[in-house]
Parts: sequence; C-alpha cells; structure tokens
Amino acid sequence: MDIFGILTMIGGLAMFLYGMNAMGDGLAKLSGGKLEQILEKLTSKRIMAVLLGVAVTAVIQSSSATTVMVVGFVNSGIMKLSQAVGIIMGANVGTTVTSWLLSLTGIEGSSLWVQLLKPSSFAPVLAAIGIIMTMSAKDNNKKKDIGNILVGFAILMFGMETMSTAVEPLAENESFTGLLTMFSNPILGMIAGLILTAVIQSSSASVGILQALCATGAVGYRTAIPIIMGQNIGTCVTALISSVGANRNAKRASMIHLYFNLIGTIIFMVAFYALDAFAGGFAFMNNAANPAGIAVIHSLFNIGALLILYPFGNKLVKLAELTIPERADEKMQEPDEFARLDERFLEKPAFAMELCRNAAAKMAEEARDSLYLALENLKSYSESNVAQIVTMEENVDHYEDMLGTYLVKLNNCDLSQNDSRTLSILLHCIGNFERISDHAVNITESARQMQEKKMEFSRKAIEEMTVFSGALHDIVGETIAAFEKGNLDEARRIEPFEQVIDRISIEMKQRHIKRLRKGKCTIELGLVLEDIITNFERISDHCSNIAVCMIRVNEDGFDTHEYLDIIKEEKAPWFEEEYYTLSNRYVLPSKKKN
Repeated sequence: MDIFGILTMIGGLAMFLYGMNAMGDGLAKLSGGKLEQILEKLTSKRIMAVLLGVAVTAVIQSSSATTVMVVGFVNSGIMKLSQAVGIIMGANVGTTVTSWLLSLTGIEGSSLWVQLLKPSSFAPVLAAIGIIMTMSAKDNNKKKDIGNILVGFAILMFGMETMSTAVEPLAENESFTGLLTMFSNPILGMIAGLILTAVIQSSSASVGILQALCATGAVGYRTAIPIIMGQNIGTCVTALISSVGANRNAKRASMIHLYFNLIGTIIFMVAFYALDAFAGGFAFMNNAANPAGIAVIHSLFNIGALLILYPFGNKLVKLAELTIPERADEKMQEPDEFARLDERFLEKPAFAMELCRNAAAKMAEEARDSLYLALENLKSYSESNVAQIVTMEENVDHYEDMLGTYLVKLNNCDLSQNDSRTLSILLHCIGNFERISDHAVNITESARQMQEKKMEFSRKAIEEMTVFSGALHDIVGETIAAFEKGNLDEARRIEPFEQVIDRISIEMKQRHIKRLRKGKCTIELGLVLEDIITNFERISDHCSNIAVCMIRVNEDGFDTHEYLDIIKEEKAPWFEEEYYTLSNRYVLPSKKKN
C-alpha cells in the first residue's frame, strides 16, 4: 500500500465520519427536539424507556449522544436513575442500526436487484436528490434537513466504499495480517477496539471502520469479535467525560452505562470462549469476516446483553450508587428548574431551544403573576403578598441571568431557521419580562407607602383605578398567552391595546389635576398616583415590545420603531377597529361629581 493508497484511505475515513455526523445532525434537526422531549416524559415504565432508547439512538445514529443526553437529564433532575437505566440499555441496541446500514457495502451479486441495493448504485441518486432539495429549500427547513440527511448518507456510503477500496491491497501485506493476528488475542483485541472507539467517540463509526477493513478479506471472526467487544466498552468514554463536573446522580448514570457494557462483555466473552474451547473451536472463527457478519455479532451482543441484564436494572442502579456513594458531609440537593439549562443539551440544539422556550414561558408567567399580586395589593394591602412579590421578582432576575447566558451559548450552535428566530425573540423578550416584574415591585412600594402614611384614594379615583387595573391585567395576560403560543394574530392585538392604555393614562392624569385644583386630592397622594400610572403605562409599553418583537422577527425584521410608525401612519382598518372595540370596553367612570 503506497502513499496514495494511504491518502485515499484517510480521505474515505474523513468522508465516512463527516457523512455520519451530517446525517445524524440532519435527523436531529428534522425531529425538532421532539424525540428528546418524548425521552424526557415517557420513561415511567422500564420497557417503554428501553424502546425509546432504541428508537432515539436509531434515529440520531449515536448511543453516545443518547447517553450524554441521559446524563444531562439526570443532572438537571428531569429524570431519575431508575428511568435512565432503561434508556441506556435501549441505546446500546439502537446503535446496531448503523452497522446494518453499512453492511450494504458488502452485498455481492450480479442480478439487477442486488446491484440496486449496493450503495455505489443508489448513493449517487440520493446525493443528487439531497443537493437539489438543499439548494431549493429557501425557507422550508424540513426540506433542507431531509436534503442534508440524504447528502450525509450518500457521503457516508461513499466514504465507506472509498475506505474499503483503499485497504484492499492490505490483504497481501504480511505486516498488516501479522498485526491482525496479534489482535485475535481476546484481551489485546478488546483493548484495540476500546482505544479506537474512545478516540473517535463513536462505536457506530468504529464498527464501520472495522466493516471497511473486512473488505481486505484478512480480518477473521477470531480477530473481529474481541474488537467489537472492546468497541462496546469504549463507547462509554463519551458519557464518562460528559459526567465530569456533574452531580452524583449524573455520574452514576454514566457508570450504569459502563457497567452495562462491561458486565455484558464479560458474560459474553466468558460464555463464548468457554463454548469455543468445549466445542473444540467454532468452525467459522477462522473464516474471513464480512460487513454483514460484523452487524450480526454487534446486534447479537447488544440484544443478548439487554435480555440478560434487563431484570437486573435496579441492581445496576445499586452498583452505581455503591461506586459513587453519598458523603456523610454532603446532602443531595434537589435540582432547581434552572438546572434544566444543562450545557450537555447544547449538543442537541433543537431540544436545548425547547428547554429555553419552556424556561422563558415560566419566566413570563412568574412576571405576570407578580404583577397580578401587586394589583391585588393595591386593593387590599398585605405584607405577606409584598414578600411573595419580592421573591418572584428575584426569581425573574435569576431567570434572566441564567436564560440569557444559556441563549448566548446556544446562539453559537448550528440552529435551524425557526430556532434562530425563536432565539432572537427570547433574547429580546426576557428583558421585558424582567422589567414587568420590576414595575410590579414599584407598584407594591407605592401601596406600602400609602399603607404606612394612612393615605386613601377618593371614591372616584378608586373606580378609575379599577378600570385601569383591569385593562393592565388583561393586556399582560394576553401578551403572555400570545408569547407562550407563538400566536402572531394575538400578538397583533397588543399594540391597539397599548394605545388604549396610553389614552386611559392621559385621561387619568387630567382628572387627577382637576381633583387637585378642587382640593379633593393632596399633592403627596397625587405623587403616589402619578408613580402608579407611570408604572402601569410602562408595563403596557413592555407588552407592546414583546408583541412587536414576535411579529418583526417572524417577518425577518428587527426595527420595532419602524413597525409602529408604519402601523400608525397607515391606520390599518383592523387596527382602528380593535382600538375602537377596546376603547369601549375600558371606559373610565363618568366625570360628574369628580
């Protein structure tokens, strides 16, 4: 094998790894994080967890990625260890799908149907279709993702074919065949498979490389079997690395993955080689391995390990807990909801985006509820309500810090167009949610000032404030609802609503001045009322900011002022009609006897 053959092999390996990565990323994007959401929720029964582990790993083409996700779930408190063990078991079976896909390269035969099944026949067609779909996708993300999957699969198969062709001359190389003979030693073969998989961080890829080497005809089953066993242990390295810096339960989840593969390998190796010795040597052991044979062994091991160890899932959990015990001076703290924003999930941006969306929704609800409580406190003052409002505001501040930092990191990931838009909306909106909770605290301070100084509004001022509070309550509620549902039609209703709030604000200030002139209101009480009105008005402004941001980002624009100017200049009929309807709904009481 000359230098050009080596370069060809390296190029084939590069194409193979890139194709596998591109196909996996495309499949993950196409799922839009839904697989991970299902994984998160439907794991109460172990058999269901196993099936989900199989399905998710078969789709994203990586047991390592699935296990890293599980480590993140456990670390953030989303999942318990007893639930994680089933998914880990299933992930090991799901990863065998890749080896079956790659075994297509070993198909031989002269008939038309057999030739059509060979990757060299259908991969170019898939590549052409994928390129056309990718280039013509425009705003259709699903179409582009499907195109990327097809191109990735074609590159994967081309890489596999290139590697197989490049290593064919090695069959005549005595040094190479001698090296393979050394790996027929079960211990050395396992170590070789373990190191290869640990280095490239993918058992699917390392099995694929082994399948490519089978094209030489120099790799026998006596060599291939221990290498496959080592590959199953090596795949645990990714999860072990991922658990560094995680909590104890997350470390235990990675240890369950290791124990499952390690115990399964020990059982398989002891049983297999004992039977081999008892039977005087299995005949097929000296035969040349082929890609399909590698896929069969890979599947038999993982399915066999699942069947043997499934009843002992709780024992694996206990073993992990014994390995990483509780320290006497350390109490296991329940992870808070902020722990869900785990950096491990950045490997799956679509799911990480969904977590951010959920966190932003909770932040919005916390801000809304703090305002509702503040409005209630204006009517009937309570110190316990004040303490609760302050706590809620602190939570919203924490959300802004944690979510903002996480979104910045997520922004550096490969996001779909829809997720990029969502990220922009969240980054723009979380600051507005935080300001709404700040204004809730300001309103509470005004209520406290009135309570301490024994100040009361006049009957007319109370009636006006009731109407104003009702309008503010509703605009905030509708804004949060539109944000959570991503409903642009509801978002468009907010700007005319904000104009109604502005009109009420101006009218209340004018009425206050009249009462002040008539001596029906003191200057000190007037200043308190002015503060409350100002906070109400600014809260409605933040509602407008949230709604306009949703609309403009989805229209691929970011200039909110431009949008508002256009709306006001055009005086669209829908805007005028909505403004008129809301104006009639929120009417201040008659000015008589003011």
